[in-house]
Amino acid sequence: MKFVIIGYDSPQGEAKRKIHRAAHLANLEPLDRQGRIVLAGPLTDKTGSLLVLEFETQEEAENFAHHDPYTVYGVFERVEIHPFLQVFPKSPSSTSLTP
Repeated sequence: MKFVIIGYDSPQGEAKRKIHRAAHLANLEPLDRQGRIVLAGPLTDKTGSLLVLEFETQEEAENFAHHDPYTVYGVFERVEIHPFLQVFPKSPSSTSLTP
């Protein structure tokens, strides 16, 4: 199942992001190798980051988000996690689903 994870930067987020970026990327590497990252990156208005990742359960998505270095070290002051149904681009699992 896909999940949207939105991390909202703290007031010190930009400065902390530079310090903890390598650890954050290292945390994402295993998911990338497993093909579980649909997309991920910072918002260009510098308010946070958006990730669409695949997990088996909501609990697994929450565990990942709350233990990511950006959350642990205060880059993000708040994280939202939402189940996500991909409609486009069409994927094999989305063709028979309705939003």
